[in-house]
Amino acid sequence: MGTKVVESLNHIHDPDAISYLSQADAAAIDELLMGPLGFSVDQLMELAGLSVAASIAEVYRPKEYNKVLIICGPGNNGGDGLVAARHLYHFGYMIFVSYPKRTGKSLYHGLVTQLEALAVPFLPPEDLPTELGSTFDIVVDAMFGFSFHGTPRPPFDALIHKLVVPAGSSGENSGVPIVVSVDIPSGWHVEEGDINNTGLRPDMLVSLTAPKLCARKFTGPHHFLGGRFVPPEIARKYSLKLPQYPGTAMCVRISKPPSIDVSALREDYVSPEFLEEHVKDDPIKQFQEWFEDAVAAGLNEPNAMALATADKDGHPSVRMVLLKGFNEHGFVWYTNYGSRKAHEILENPNASILFFWEALHRQVRIEGTVEKVSEEESDEYFHSRPRGSQIGALVSNQSSVIPGRHVLYQAYEELQAKYADGHQIPRPKNWGGYRLKPKAFEFWQGQVSRLHDRLLYSQDESNGKQTWKIERLAP
Repeated sequence: MGTKVVESLNHIHDPDAISYLSQADAAAIDELLMGPLGFSVDQLMELAGLSVAASIAEVYRPKEYNKVLIICGPGNNGGDGLVAARHLYHFGYMIFVSYPKRTGKSLYHGLVTQLEALAVPFLPPEDLPTELGSTFDIVVDAMFGFSFHGTPRPPFDALIHKLVVPAGSSGENSGVPIVVSVDIPSGWHVEEGDINNTGLRPDMLVSLTAPKLCARKFTGPHHFLGGRFVPPEIARKYSLKLPQYPGTAMCVRISKPPSIDVSALREDYVSPEFLEEHVKDDPIKQFQEWFEDAVAAGLNEPNAMALATADKDGHPSVRMVLLKGFNEHGFVWYTNYGSRKAHEILENPNASILFFWEALHRQVRIEGTVEKVSEEESDEYFHSRPRGSQIGALVSNQSSVIPGRHVLYQAYEELQAKYADGHQIPRPKNWGGYRLKPKAFEFWQGQVSRLHDRLLYSQDESNGKQTWKIERLAP
């Protein structure tokens, strides 16, 4: 199916370089995990379900793919689906569950109780629409795992039939929503795949622990690996070649991402109107209000700003820096005075900074002239930094060409040893702060249909006093 894809994972792996498990090996690994290696089934289920939810969130944003139906079978695969349902609820999706053959074990009863406490509706199969795509954006197939044998029986056979895309048609015009299969697409043989050509053709497959042999036959656009719990002992015993999970991620892509039509990527913003009668007369105070909103929203590095400079001939350059202070006198950041931006500021003090707070649909552009802050200000900020950052400033002759990272590591270790006694590290004379003195501000608030709000503050003079004139710009 055609989808608008949003990716944050950058570890993409060659699927041919990864291990695929037989049914027997998958079962043996489960026995090891829940035997001598000390895992309980509920631990593994929690990690698996979280991996499934994380994989879905990596590709399908809840603003665009909000309604999710999770169809759960009676076994562990169904339990993974119930856990995924809980996590997807907390990720902001609207969740519905169909769990027609409930398991009487306390673990599963607890998972159902957790979802009922979140007011997640449980829908019997007979209440589901004939065309699931008319009601749901995504269906999660958590019906059967790798231990399943035989032919699906009622009501699962009918549910699978609802999700099978007819031959010769695409999911987009078949009434079938996006389908995400957990570990094994329903209707597939665990090793040989869709041998009867009656199984699902999911858009996403989330393999758990390691991909099963049938995953080699998966041709959908999104294949992820989840279940970040494989100990080295098992990897060695079964000669498993598995990708590294990036950072703290619970899933990793093991297929090439689909090609993306860049021209089709767009966002239709929905925001409160930003009107002249609601803004502060002073742009610094207006900036402070918006900056505090960005901090309160928990945005990552709300003080990150793009700094644009140009040399004496007007050749521009831009980079991200961090705001370290602002008041009525301007906006301050710190850097190396030998850097490219420093040379350009020396030749041409005119510059612009831009803050973009995507989650709030806001940006602020500020234009002005740049000057150095006082030596005292630079000293005070430098000695407030972590010692590692202070040493880093001594090590780096910013923007100069170096033969490799080893040069930085060597210099860093030498200086770390030199100042190991805890004595104050001197601020390098070629390092310090700059202040942009603003002459103009533009506050931008995204709106529906590109009818954005843009308010420009520019310097004016009234009765011999400097004031700020506010004007609305066309979007």
